[in-house]
Amino acid sequence: MRSPIQSNNARGGLLVLALSLLALAPGAARADEVVGRFSNDWTGNGLEVQAVADPKVQGVTCHLVDFDRSMLDRLTKGNWFEDPSNASIACRQTGPVTVGDIEVSAKGEEVFSERKSLVFKSIAIRRIYDRANDTLVYVVYSRQVKDASAKMSISTVPLFNTQAAWTKGKPSK
Repeated sequence: MRSPIQSNNARGGLLVLALSLLALAPGAARADEVVGRFSNDWTGNGLEVQAVADPKVQGVTCHLVDFDRSMLDRLTKGNWFEDPSNASIACRQTGPVTVGDIEVSAKGEEVFSERKSLVFKSIAIRRIYDRANDTLVYVVYSRQVKDASAKMSISTVPLFNTQAAWTKGKPSK
């Protein structure tokens, strides 16, 4: 028979395993490819540029740049399983635009998510359709349980004069 201490240790191990698997679970979309990476200080901390295609809007690509901590930084400062959630975004038309079945409410929808720590921090990209200006608005922001983060960046893709095709019909103004 297990003692209460052994039972708690077993549950703790299962919790760590479950949280580890959760951290590896995919978000809304993953970055299509890393298109650039460079060091920004002598410790090897770097910036990584990723190309992220909108899964429901063909012909639009967002370029996301975020921070990648070096091994030296992790050794000296701790926080082994955490990267800063600073990010910036630029989205552009990169081909003929075909808009799929997108959410057109004011809250929009998440098109990309990436964890920046084992459990409590991630960055995400949300697309919002601005009907009045016929523009796709992309916001990259951090989600953090502690000290709700206000780190964000915005980019827009105007659909004016793009001859954008809408698979479900263009929403009326």
